[in-house]
Amino acid sequence: MDLTGKVAIVTGSGQGIGRAIAIKLAEVGATVVINDISESLKVVAEEIKTMGGESLAVKADVSSSEDVGRLAETTVSTYGKIDILVNNAGITRDHLLLRMTDEDWEDVLRINLNSVFLCTRAVLRYMVKQRWGRIISMASIVGVVGNPGQANYASAKAGIIGFTRTIAKEVASRGITANAIAPGYIETEMTQQLEESIKQELQKRIPIGYIGSPSDVAEAVTFLASEKARYITGQILGVDGGMGISWL
Repeated sequence: MDLTGKVAIVTGSGQGIGRAIAIKLAEVGATVVINDISESLKVVAEEIKTMGGESLAVKADVSSSEDVGRLAETTVSTYGKIDILVNNAGITRDHLLLRMTDEDWEDVLRINLNSVFLCTRAVLRYMVKQRWGRIISMASIVGVVGNPGQANYASAKAGIIGFTRTIAKEVASRGITANAIAPGYIETEMTQQLEESIKQELQKRIPIGYIGSPSDVAEAVTFLASEKARYITGQILGVDGGMGISWL
């Protein structure tokens, strides 16, 4: 796959899955705008430049309409266009529903779902004019099957699925595809903190037998961003080692 000449924004790309996506896109030739609210975004941008790639770090809160507008405008003023948007930013605030506060609910919906709406709306005005674009959003297996203690997270991720399918219908005639990826359990800082017994229990639920890595998700994103996926839109791609089918 070759994304030379394409400009991509990856939200929440200062670490974890977002970082892996940004680096992979850069490896196949894309210019990558690193977005996060932490200073780690500068580290990732420098890492890409060290590889010989082109990257720009833009610190912005993607749940803020004003910040998102600045993110899009900075990208276009620097590189002239936006070809690929990866909606990856997200948080968790896990509690059983009876213990979940208003803030727990609102924060997760604001950062995980509202940001997808804001970022997609901001970039589409440019993609529509150039009649080419790729919108790729991070859903989750939890948004498909649910998970105790994650009513807020599951609702946000299910919302991304509905949003993705709707947008795919709206912009298909303009040469723009919209797809989502639904990761299962992926080895990140969050899963690394789990007790070994919990990890072993999780692995029992995964037919393929092990927890995935951020690179597994990054490879899927790169495919959907490429011309090889030009005839794929409105789809939810599970990257979960078969966990989704094991819960059917």
